[in-house]
Amino acid sequence: MLDNFSGATRVHLIVGDPIAQVKSPFGVTQAFEQHGKDAVCVPAHVPTQDLKQWFEGVSLARNVDGVIVTVPHKFDCHAFCATSSPRAEFLGAVNTIRRNADGRWHGDMFDGLGYVKAIESKGFDLKGKKALLVGAGGAGSAVAHSLVLAGVSELAIHDESTERRESLIKRLNSLNMGRVFCGSGDPTGVDVAINATPLGMREGDPSPIDLSAITPQMFIGCVITAPAVSPLIAAARSKGCPTVTGAEMFAQVRELMVQFLLEA
Repeated sequence: MLDNFSGATRVHLIVGDPIAQVKSPFGVTQAFEQHGKDAVCVPAHVPTQDLKQWFEGVSLARNVDGVIVTVPHKFDCHAFCATSSPRAEFLGAVNTIRRNADGRWHGDMFDGLGYVKAIESKGFDLKGKKALLVGAGGAGSAVAHSLVLAGVSELAIHDESTERRESLIKRLNSLNMGRVFCGSGDPTGVDVAINATPLGMREGDPSPIDLSAITPQMFIGCVITAPAVSPLIAAARSKGCPTVTGAEMFAQVRELMVQFLLEA
């Protein structure tokens, strides 16, 4: 990898705050190489208050072809896109941006689609199932959208931000594809429960989902990639639950992001 690294190498950035936890730079750069593309993915640690100025500056670099977006910038970066996919437009969020032919930016959001693919890869059929999602941020909104499109019959959403939660519930119910409503951290009665918050990244974090209510029949998911096995996933596995980790999600998301970036 990087055998041909030079001034001709195309640059893709991954922006977030924090950024040290992400595994994307190596994996995406490796994927570019496997596809025969002379390109690298480089991390950028940018606080929210500096994001607009940073993005404007990055846009001036003619060798920057794409930007991968992580916490907490997925909503803000949607506003920087001249065009976006219907999925990103519905969510008002992006996790991957590439150049249009005119030099402006086009965005899409693959977190939800990748998570559903990861769940289905375990042989779990979401159609007709009852689901709980904790977290209505950028990743959570995308996961919620993809769960509804995958055919869950009910989706309970819990988020500390009432405004963000209610806005997402209203938009999802407008699809008329399943009942979406306000939930809590209690998974009683659901078939699948997913954590889409950062809770579990730091030692001592409270569990986003009530561990005492988890049963072996439930499918449990978590978007956290560090630690590789979050406390929620560890607890679920100890009860015999099938699970999907953040790393397993990201493996699916990475393929979708790279394919999108290669289409530029």
